[in-house]
Amino acid sequence: MQTAHYTALEAKHASLDARIADEQGRPAPDQAAIAELKKRKLRLKEEMSGG
Repeated sequence: MQTAHYTALEAKHASLDARIADEQGRPAPDQAAIAELKKRKLRLKEEMSGG
């Protein structure tokens, strides 16, 4: 069960990466949205590392 949870976290992390890249690729990226996505990504990374 632990592995399934970690795999789900990795998938969410990759999804956030893609959303950040999409937003940064726009002609006028929303910096507030990018900052929020990066915060969410960091929280996931901390959870993945056991923190």
